[in-house]
Amino acid sequence: MLDLLFEGGTVVDGTGAEPFTADVGVRDGRIVEVGRITEAAKETVQAEGLLVTPGFVDIHTHYDGQVTWDENFTPSIYHGVTTVMMGNCGVGFAPVRPGHEDDLVKLMEGVEDIPGAALHEGIRWGWESFPQYMDALAATPHSLDFLVQVPHDPLRMYVMGERAVTKQAASPDDITAMRDLLHAALKAGAAGFSTGRSDNHRTSEGKDTPAAEASSAELTGIAQAFKGIRHGVVQVVSDFDLLQGPERFDAEFEIVEQLARASGKPLSISWLQRDPGGQQYEAIRARVEAAVEAGLQLYLQTAARGIGVINGLDASFHPFMGFPGYKEVAQLPLAERAAALREPARKARILAEKSDRLAGDGTAIPPLVDILLAKIDLISGRMFPLDDKLNYEPNVMQSFLVQAKQRGITPLEALYDHLTTGDGSNLIYFPIFNYNAGSLDAVRQMLAHPRALSSLSDAGAHVGTVCDASFTTFMLTHWVRDRAQDKLPLAQAVEMMTSRNARYLGLTDRGVIAPGMRADLNLIDLTGLSVGTPRLVRDLPAGGKRFLQKAQGYLGTWVKGVAVQREGNITAERPGQLVRMGQDAH
Repeated sequence: MLDLLFEGGTVVDGTGAEPFTADVGVRDGRIVEVGRITEAAKETVQAEGLLVTPGFVDIHTHYDGQVTWDENFTPSIYHGVTTVMMGNCGVGFAPVRPGHEDDLVKLMEGVEDIPGAALHEGIRWGWESFPQYMDALAATPHSLDFLVQVPHDPLRMYVMGERAVTKQAASPDDITAMRDLLHAALKAGAAGFSTGRSDNHRTSEGKDTPAAEASSAELTGIAQAFKGIRHGVVQVVSDFDLLQGPERFDAEFEIVEQLARASGKPLSISWLQRDPGGQQYEAIRARVEAAVEAGLQLYLQTAARGIGVINGLDASFHPFMGFPGYKEVAQLPLAERAAALREPARKARILAEKSDRLAGDGTAIPPLVDILLAKIDLISGRMFPLDDKLNYEPNVMQSFLVQAKQRGITPLEALYDHLTTGDGSNLIYFPIFNYNAGSLDAVRQMLAHPRALSSLSDAGAHVGTVCDASFTTFMLTHWVRDRAQDKLPLAQAVEMMTSRNARYLGLTDRGVIAPGMRADLNLIDLTGLSVGTPRLVRDLPAGGKRFLQKAQGYLGTWVKGVAVQREGNITAERPGQLVRMGQDAH
């Protein structure tokens, strides 16, 4: 007898093949049959008119701390995800010297906008080495499967101590020690290695991340750890800085190529359209294509929509946070704050002020924020009201710049009025990257590239500015169903989120609906599918707040044949576990 039978669904099998109508039978956590099934089942799910897809594989999350207190990986579980990869961008919580845990909290708080108080209260420390960290995570059952990469910054801090954060070069002995630690972690099942090289990443004290300027010698030396290891991937985030000249761009890309060559493993880089520097993504594409032609395994982690922030009076960012007049009332409860800001005299005074400098030592805010605030009139043309309609590809005519011109006021006043209306909960959508032409046309080009990986959700991170864990749902609603032109075929979108990401990670047991594969599955009502309105909730440890989007339309998600959510309600089942690469059957 089957454990589970999906009857008459539209199967999108994850291979890129056209959808087809079939039954799907599950026994002992595996798919055993796809087609017309007559065998009886303990549970039958009527799937007629619904999509049956593999569970989604999210390769770019920052659940490194949240995994210790949240068994369910919210909000990813609400968006069809069944496998997550942590440890991206070079930041994480292992290895760590006893007594230096706070250093890693400051790093994660700054780089990924996760409240330090929540991390301090929520993380259940009890490890030093990376394998010990993995053992600690594996001891608790979870809803979803998860993998971990070894992040460069904690590795460097563990080996080099204070020298790691003062931009000192790693010595040959340092490099050897980091290589040995990475090798031990890989043997214990770590999925790979990540490093971060972005100027926009800062610790909570405003300092550069420890490995931001690591040399090619350091990176390639560490990468020797992959020798003799059959599995593994490498992940890199870099600014590439084409605007600083082609020499800077070429030198940075050569480091990436050297790292890929030294590791011998698939290497992925973050791919986006910058502003300024809108043509850089095309230069990256050309270099990647040339490198692939030369035999390197390079991939492009690609977002589903604009890379930006949600602004709100209670969010991490909004245009007035640096204004002296705003700071006077910043600590008031939200509704009281909005009322105080509506007072005519206060409003007039604030609108006549200039913002204080926000970035610099003592704050994790990147310099980009001050640059943008100085150009608020200009960038208001890319700032839009975010309401229940959830338009993530708005027309410039909906922008606050156009609203201001129509009302005969300044863009700053239009933004002010929107944020201070009612109880102060109004939000602003500000796509900083991937939106240079006022549309997602550049993103559509990126998603079409054969080396593109559906990625960059940053799930679990930037909790007060975004909720891009909803990227998977957005792929299906916007790109497959709703966009007026140049849509993505359903089969292609599902393949990108399932088998393509699984293959990149080296997971051969999931991502496809076929006999013998894991029964990681979604049942989706595509017609009723929605991303969900972002809501600020205070559900993190120590009362920390985050944006949460809860999708509608996922009628069920199964991990290893066990339902982990039904119609948005998380079940009590915990079939998920740490996937130890090179050791588990996968």
